[in-house]
Amino acid sequence: MHHIITLICNPANVVLDTSIIADLSSVLQKAGGLTGRVEWLNGPIAADLECAGLDPGGIEDMLRDALEGEPVDVVVHQADEQRRRKLLIADMDSTIITVECLDELADFAGRKAEVSAITERAMRGELVFEDALRERIAILAGLPQSALADTYAERVRLMPGARQLVRTMAAFGAQTILVSGGFTYFTERVAADAGFHAHRANRLIFENNCLTGVANPILGREAKLQALEESCSVHALSPDQALAVGDGANDLAMIQAAGMGIAFHAKPVVAAAARARIDHGDLTALLYLQGYRGSDFVQD
Repeated sequence: MHHIITLICNPANVVLDTSIIADLSSVLQKAGGLTGRVEWLNGPIAADLECAGLDPGGIEDMLRDALEGEPVDVVVHQADEQRRRKLLIADMDSTIITVECLDELADFAGRKAEVSAITERAMRGELVFEDALRERIAILAGLPQSALADTYAERVRLMPGARQLVRTMAAFGAQTILVSGGFTYFTERVAADAGFHAHRANRLIFENNCLTGVANPILGREAKLQALEESCSVHALSPDQALAVGDGANDLAMIQAAGMGIAFHAKPVVAAAARARIDHGDLTALLYLQGYRGSDFVQD
């Protein structure tokens, strides 16, 4: 079988060079593979390497072992695969933005450690997401509504590469949707900032400007999958034409349903189950995976 191996490093930590690619090619050849040409997508940040004759299931682990800790991501594609996707569906917290909004809200209430511990367990898949969300909201009951504006202004920042990812895919005709187990106050603003076409999230309930709860139904794991399926239906796409990205257990259903499902700096349970994983690169890595070149990127 003929495959393309995409190698990517973080633009803030450029380590990929011809010597690393030569070393990896040697590893593949010793394992019985035939390596072909190298195509730089954005040298020295990302490159495609042709390879034939090996079981794709073992290539990624083989090359990660050979890299010996070098911060380079490895993703294998079939050579005849249509890599560019027509739908981007992305988690928000710790994926499109650098923080967990609920944890940052909790900081304003002096309860961050307590709430963050629940968030971490939920993202690892140890707790039912919906139950964990209700528990955290109950801890924060009485939080003033102004804390949302303070959190957004002071804490919420786009992940490096977020705008390039969303706006480049949109410029090349893809639909883009932000789906979050967080809250519409934040998804509305983050979606506008990054350039998403649409967003979905949970709605917080306030009475007398104080937090009292979260509206039902709660958007969790199955609702994210439903968002993928509905978006495909509306735009006459198949799930194979979708790229889904996230970091937590509540993202797994949509990641596994998409043609290209990506675990981005993800929890172990997600990284182990996803089609591809990005451990080192920023969000522009998702463009290189689709064969985009750096010259294609829509900049901030």
